[in-house]
Amino acid sequence: HIGHPLFNDDLYGGDRIVKGTVFTKYKQFVDNAFAMCPRHALHAKTIGFIHPKTKEQVSFDSVLPEDMSNLIGKWRGYAKNKNI
Repeated sequence: HIGHPLFNDDLYGGDRIVKGTVFTKYKQFVDNAFAMCPRHALHAKTIGFIHPKTKEQVSFDSVLPEDMSNLIGKWRGYAKNKNI
């Protein structure tokens, strides 16, 4: 563990709010964000590997899941309003 947890990862601290206090609008915002995406926010747009039997390169593409897309939009809006 290098101190950079995934969003909403309760094992390594990604479910904790490290900025602000329990009474801030920021905490409410983050709590709502956790509720929007109640899982690890980890996604690979493209992933590939060499197939162990055929030795051919295999790759897969995937769109960003809707909950993660909505979450990113929410954070961008927050950052824009806060000039972050």
